[in-house]
Order: sequence, then structure tokens, then C-alpha cells
Amino acid sequence: MDIPSRIRRVRAAVEQKELDGLLVSQPENRRYLSGFSGSAGYLLISQTETFLLSDFRYLTQGPQQAPEYEFIMVERGFPKKGLAPVLNRFSAKRIGFEAGDMTVSGHNAWLEGLKESGLSGVELVATDGLVEELRALKDEDELAIIAEAVRIVDDAFARFREVVKPGMTEREAAWRLEQFVREEGAEALSFPTILASGPNAAKPHHGVSDREIRAGEPIVCDFGAKYEGYCSDITRTICIGQPDGRFDEIYQLVLEAQLTAERQILPGIEAKQGDQYARDVIANAGYGDKFGHGLGHGVGLQVHEAPTMGPSGELELAPAMTVTVEPGVYLPEWGGVRIEDICFVRHNGLEVVNRASKDPFVR
Repeated sequence: MDIPSRIRRVRAAVEQKELDGLLVSQPENRRYLSGFSGSAGYLLISQTETFLLSDFRYLTQGPQQAPEYEFIMVERGFPKKGLAPVLNRFSAKRIGFEAGDMTVSGHNAWLEGLKESGLSGVELVATDGLVEELRALKDEDELAIIAEAVRIVDDAFARFREVVKPGMTEREAAWRLEQFVREEGAEALSFPTILASGPNAAKPHHGVSDREIRAGEPIVCDFGAKYEGYCSDITRTICIGQPDGRFDEIYQLVLEAQLTAERQILPGIEAKQGDQYARDVIANAGYGDKFGHGLGHGVGLQVHEAPTMGPSGELELAPAMTVTVEPGVYLPEWGGVRIEDICFVRHNGLEVVNRASKDPFVR
């Protein structure tokens, strides 16, 4: 990880906003800017200095993982008084904080600590998405790590296809899938696995249940792996045995929508235009009201991050972004179909990273 380059980019953004420094509390942003993977801590980045504030548990880990930062040990819990001595080091007046992560009570505690330390003149200024926008553009090391996280789920799914069978409950099948993900090298799951069969497949975020899988019905498998902190996210829809006539119709429609978007999305378009490519295919077939979520999202240290690939997505796609392409059609009482790939935005279009089979029929 090129941490010094990331710090320079943050400093440029901080300077543009006329701030003296940025207080980073969001865990993934903290890791992105320092390499520190601990569960608690704050970064403070000024134009001249960088600090990692955390407690005794990370007295060794913090300096090892974040050598570009001076480690400042504070009390465990909310270090409301830990900020004041550091701010005195560079005469700060305006410090940005991450409004999307800071709670109201946390903000009040920081203000109280500054006041008790005689720094009531320091202004805490809300920032929104400052680091997240930087994270949207991945470097080649990040793309390589994400590609390995994708390889893990692709290989896990190939193994899963060999063992899934009617009579398994959704919970049992999800557990086998998660075992394979771990055995292929994942450090964790990206998110709770979705394994939705039959009518449950009409619920985009169903999760799992004790319902038994039956032959001939749609089975939506949505899962992901974490590798070196980065996420993957894949969905495949399968059917064991002979499906009904509706399955083939809906599956081919969703596949056509996905492939159309993957062919047509180019850097320079707004993310919502990519969504429209797939949405038009589904709407023209008469199922527009059955595709109720966005086409996709960014993936990185978080499984959902910028850019938002939906009707409201205004961020311009650029090379080195990572996005999912996951159209779906959901029919209550019957089920649903979703197919999802992770793609890298390249100069000439999308590079589809997933290699897992899209043959829906498991025999």
C-alpha cells in the first residue's frame, strides 16, 4: 500500500476545504490511510504531521502497521481529552471530522473535551465522503487483492455446485458454501450469505432459513469473501433438475440485461447511465417494476462503497474503479433471479473479473 501517496491526496483535499487537519474515525478509511487494522482508534492528519490515537491494546500493533503515523496512546473508550495535546502541536483552528461516522453524542464529547482543555476556539467541521471519494479509485495493488477475493468465491462456488442437492435446507447449503469460501483462503465473509430458494428468492435480501431446497425452483446464492481486508461479492442463480418454463424466460432476460450493461458501460459516463442500460432491457420485456434495486455498487474495503450504480448515481465512472453489475427480477410467490459480477473499469470498458459458471442448471 502506498500510504504516503494516500496521505498526500487527503492533504490536498483538506487544504481545498480550508481545514487545518482531518480527524478520521471510519474504520475502513482509517485502514486505507494508515494500514492500521485495529478495531479502535482515530487518525489525525495535518499538513505537516500524522497521528494515530488508540489505546493500550494497540501499543505494539499500531506502530507496526502504521509507521507513517506517530502513535499517541489514549484511554480505552472515547478519547475525548486525547485530541487536545495533539492539536496544540500545530495550532489547529478548523478540524474536519467524518459526519457519516461520528455520532451526535460522540461529537458532543469531543467538544466537551476541547472545552475542558482550553481549546474551545477550535472548530470541528463536518466533512462528507472526503476519503470515500479517494477510495473509489483503486491502485493496481488493490485491484490484485480484489481479484484474489473474487478467485476465492469463484472456486468456492464451483465446489458448491458439486454438493448442493434437494432436501438441504437453505441454512445447511449456506454453511457448506461458507466452508468452501474459508477453505479457499478467505479471512472472513464480506457479508452474511444470502441463499434463497423458491418463493424466498423473490426477496433480494432474504438471508437464509430452514426451508428445504426443492428440485426445479430458482436458488439465489449471494455471498462474498474478505481477503487482506478487501471484499468480493458474487451472485449466481441456479436450479437443480428440470425447471418450469418461467425460470428459463426470467433467467435469460436477467442474463441479457447483465451482459448488455457489461458491454456498454464505459469510463466517462455517470453511474446511473450504466444502470439504465440494464433497466431498459428488463423494462422492454415487461418486468420493469420487478427490478427494484440499483444495478450495482463499488467494492473495496467495504462491500458497498462508491460509486452507486443506480438511478441516483451521479459519480462519473473512471478507470480503476471497481463495480458490481447485478440486475435482478423478482416475482412474489414464484421466486427471483439475480446474476452478479465484479468488474474493473478500464479505459476501454469493463473487465469482468468473475469466472464462475453462469450455467444455471445443476445436474
